Formats: sequence, C-alpha cells, structure tokens
Amino acid sequence: ASSFFQTPVGEITPDDWEDLIGTNVRAPLFLAQAAAAALKKSQGAIVNITDIHAEWPLKSYVVYSVAKAGLVGMIKSIAAEYAKRGITANCIAPGLIATAMTDKLSEKQREAILARVPAGRLGAGADVAAAAVFLASEEAAYVTGQTVHVNGGMAMI
Repeated sequence: ASSFFQTPVGEITPDDWEDLIGTNVRAPLFLAQAAAAALKKSQGAIVNITDIHAEWPLKSYVVYSVAKAGLVGMIKSIAAEYAKRGITANCIAPGLIATAMTDKLSEKQREAILARVPAGRLGAGADVAAAAVFLASEEAAYVTGQTVHVNGGMAMI
C-alpha cells in the first residue's frame, strides 16, 4: 500500500481494509459501548472524529473514506438508540488541520489546498477541540446524530 490513508483501489490489501476499518469503526463501536455502560442511565456524550473525506472522498482514499463514512453511519445509529437515555452521539469532521503532517506539505500543495478553503487558512487543533467541548456540553444536549464540519467552509464547495 502507498500509505496508511492513500492506496489505489487495485493495491488495497485485506490488511489495509482491516486496519482502517478496525481503527475507525470497530474501536469506536466498542468505546461507545463502554461509555454507554459507564453512563448507565445518566446523560452524557459520545464524540468521534470522522473526516471531511467521509462525504467528499479523494482518489485513492477508498478504504479511508469508507471507514470514516462507516463511522458517521454508526454514530447516527448509536444516537438513535441512546437518545432516550439522554446520551448524545455525534461526529466532528475536520478539514485540513495544521499538524506535523501538514508541515510536510510543499508550498504548491499548501496553496492548492488553501484555494479550496473559503477561510483561507488551515484549521487549528483548538478549532476541533472547541467543537468537541461544545458537543460534550449541556448546551448540546439536544444535538445528536450529527456531523459537525470544522473545515473553514471547505465542505461548502
């Protein structure tokens, strides 16, 4: 495989599939089960990180996009099941966030990406954290089964 995320369709191996599905769907399922069991009948929030590419896939991101889209579908189902217990379940779909990975982009790659972001900048970890804090707060007690896009408007285009 080319990389953990980007693999041409013809090069996807069963291990690629299992690794990404396991990380992005299986693990969050069992974590949600544990969280719901710990919450018993009390209120609480389950928040997962998906990706803008769950809805807007890129070439050669088949397994990654399937895994992230699967997480979104699973969270909606969990939200429906646990809503009467006062437990919310939501996803955050970041766009491109300034990280060590984005530091490796060439200037040309960075410019091409920023041309697709109406805000004209990469996001910050704090942008994603703020969405998570909101979704876990009392103020979001009536928000469930949703995907909050934190991407500077990138999902609009």
